[in-house]
Order: sequence, then structure tokens, then C-alpha cells
Amino acid sequence: MSDLSRREFLGLDTRAWATRSPREQIREDHFPNVVLTTHEGERVRFYDDLVKDRHVTINMVYTSCKLTCPLITANLVRVQQLLAERVGRDLFMYSITIDPKRDTPKVLKRFASAHGVGKGWRFLTGRPDEIELLRRKLGFTWADPVRDANKDNHTGNLRYGNEPLMVWGTVPGIANPSWVAKCILFADRPGGEQAIRPQCCTASS
Repeated sequence: MSDLSRREFLGLDTRAWATRSPREQIREDHFPNVVLTTHEGERVRFYDDLVKDRHVTINMVYTSCKLTCPLITANLVRVQQLLAERVGRDLFMYSITIDPKRDTPKVLKRFASAHGVGKGWRFLTGRPDEIELLRRKLGFTWADPVRDANKDNHTGNLRYGNEPLMVWGTVPGIANPSWVAKCILFADRPGGEQAIRPQCCTASS
């Protein structure tokens, strides 16, 4: 079988590979450029304004949650304090609501204020269909569709990554704050010259 026939048999479109860099593939597969609104009322595009060229953390919450969301948010406030002046300077934190019909910017602002959220951390809402698209593209889903359909079962994971370096991973949002901070900072120094990658981190594309 010739090389061309083999590629056709395997369904490989090498032209697409040649025209898309790995960074572009990650962007197209995981970061839809939907329009969101921050808890301060600013309209932003998810990829262009929030993720592109940045070192970020992303999680999903909803303000009426009585179980994991208040605990995770409080835990991430401690993480933010550990990261100190870096948040808002060269590291940015995002929490996206999975209940956009209820969580207006005003509601999200009140939630952020009640938890003592500092600068550099934005809470975001948007159109329900686009929020759902983000949730799936970012991997905040369960394999079991019944479990996934109940927002009370939403994953409490935190995605962290360095977009230009294409280094991405996931850590439980309720993990020890120092571990979470180390996981986040791993994306800043993927070679590990000055930091040992903690066991809490799970690499992810």
C-alpha cells in the first residue's frame, strides 16, 4: 500500500496537520471564543481576551450551590493569597458559572465579594448554550450522562495552564492550597529546574 493510500485508509488529513500548529489545534478543540460577561459587567471573548498568551486557572461554579462551590471558592481564595501579587499581573483566575440564567453579573459580584476574592480573579457568565459548550470543551464533564445532567454533581476540578507554552493540567479544587498553588506554578516552569512537579497534578491536553 502506498503512503497516500495508507493515509486515505486511516482517514488522516495531512493537509490539516500542515496548516494547523499544535497551539492552534488546542485552541480550536478546547477554547471556543464565546462572548462572556464578567462580574464587573465587562463583555469579553473567552479565548482572545482571557486565555490567549496567558497563564490561567479555570473552574466552574454556581452561586446557589450548597455543597462544593462555597468550599472550593474559599479554598481558591487561600490559593490566590499564596500566589500573592502574581494574580492579576501574570497569572489570571477565572470562575465560570454553570447556572447562567440565575447567576447574573450582579449575583456573581455579590458571591465574589462575600468570599473575599481579590484582584485578577474574574467570575463569568454568558448564554446557556455557550456556557455548556465551554463546559464540554474544557472537560468539566462526567462520562455517565445521568450524573453529568445533575449540576449538583459538577466536577470540582481546577484547570490550569500556560496557553503560549501549551502546558495544561488539572487538580482538585479542594486539594491542599499549597499543592494547588504548586500545580499552577508548574505550568510556569515545565522543565522543573527549580520546582518538583507535585503528585497532585494530572497532566492533560
